Amino acid sequence: MAFNHYAKLKRILDDEPVGWYIRRVDEPTTAQTFRGELRHFDHYYRLCHADGTHIKYGKFQQLDRLASAIHTDTTNLPVIDE
Repeated sequence: MAFNHYAKLKRILDDEPVGWYIRRVDEPTTAQTFRGELRHFDHYYRLCHADGTHIKYGKFQQLDRLASAIHTDTTNLPVIDE
């Protein structure tokens, strides 16, 4: 089975206490697909604990894929623009 970063984020959030949120960071980033292709994004997201510190492994680029992994709609995610 292939590694799925969004499944890992779901497991992390399942153990995270109430109050976590997502911070949008408007800086360019690049991610490599399983086929070895590079995808470029003009922003990324970072999961944060309620106290504002970053959650380890919590950087990701696609909000809709996280919403799908945790079985919710993107409008229900606590996103804060930086």
